[in-house]
Amino acid sequence: MSAMSALRVVCLSDTHLRQPGELPAWCLRRLEGADLIVHCGDLVALSVLERLERLAPIVAVCGNMDAMPLKLRLPARYVAEIGEVKIGLLHDPGPVLERALRLTQAFADCDAVVFGHTHVPEIRRLGRRLILNPGSPTAPRSTLGATMLELAISSEGAIEPAFITP
Repeated sequence: MSAMSALRVVCLSDTHLRQPGELPAWCLRRLEGADLIVHCGDLVALSVLERLERLAPIVAVCGNMDAMPLKLRLPARYVAEIGEVKIGLLHDPGPVLERALRLTQAFADCDAVVFGHTHVPEIRRLGRRLILNPGSPTAPRSTLGATMLELAISSEGAIEPAFITP
């Protein structure tokens, strides 16, 4: 990686798919060739994870709707070290009240926290930390519609988040 290039990390969550063939084409195009895929839970079926693994390296956490094979394979929370940054991953079905504070406390050493469960995209800064939710590419619950999140991570450790829509 040259000093000018950035790592491209594509984040998604709450796909809720029973078959990997149900992933939308626009979603697959953005995932292919990513430096890393991050999935924040509720894949639902192991076959969906296996499909994503064929597109790019992936880190994922389990969600409350995931089938038992996923719950046995995936951690409930994870810290990914990507370049110079640490990103905490979690599927957070906890109360909305003080969620951002709860996430920053749970991942105190991380530069960003990416979480799923709400299906609502979010980019928020709390102190030095980014709180990020990619929304859902298949079951949206916001006026933005279907979304994912792309992170450009510079070699100096800067994180630039941007929503991806169809």
